Amino acid sequence: MVDLSEPGDLSDMAVDIGIQRGDWGNGKSSVWLEVQSKHCNKGGVAHGGLYTMMLDMALGGALVSVLPKQEWCATTQLSISFISAARPGEKISANGIVVKRGKNVAHLEGKITTESNRIIATGTGTWAIWDHKPSSMS
Repeated sequence: MVDLSEPGDLSDMAVDIGIQRGDWGNGKSSVWLEVQSKHCNKGGVAHGGLYTMMLDMALGGALVSVLPKQEWCATTQLSISFISAARPGEKISANGIVVKRGKNVAHLEGKITTESNRIIATGTGTWAIWDHKPSSMS
């Protein structure tokens, strides 16, 4: 799970890819990037793995925005529906929201859209929540 608990806290991988942080807080989060040819598959459109990473970041960031500092979370399930293709030159944004947060599990949803509001992908996911950093994450 990408730590978005502080402004600018993006993983090196996200930074290398060109993902930027958008809005964050109150159970909502967004990330965005301008699609470049390096993000594309052999068909010339943005790779599904890029969409998956962006939705994981946006949904996870939405949850982190409402967790107390000592709590930790990790993605346990993420389901993506690929609706349309993004092409080089298009700016895409992934937005996530907390649907329901329980003591140990949270449910989130989100979507990726272009600047013209064309839906690229949608996603739902489940996150595990711990009251402290698990030893497996040390």
